Amino acid sequence: MSDLQAQFDAAVANSKTLSERPDNMTLLKLYALYKQASAGDNSEKKPGFTDMVGRAKWDAWNTLKGTPSADAMQQYIDLIESLS
Repeated sequence: MSDLQAQFDAAVANSKTLSERPDNMTLLKLYALYKQASAGDNSEKKPGFTDMVGRAKWDAWNTLKGTPSADAMQQYIDLIESLS
């Protein structure tokens, strides 16, 4: 396992123990970075108009299309560290 992957896994674990819940925009950013780092580009079908949460998550992830997995991991790690 690479050092970056280990740091990413640690950041994911740390995200569950933050002292304060981040605001919704930060949560969307964390979600998008996590999905981009772990699954790559968004290839899922866009949720329907009535699924506002699903649509917001899909849109956030889709904005990262083309971002390399390693870059997304590093951004996730940096964001979690800034919130800790």
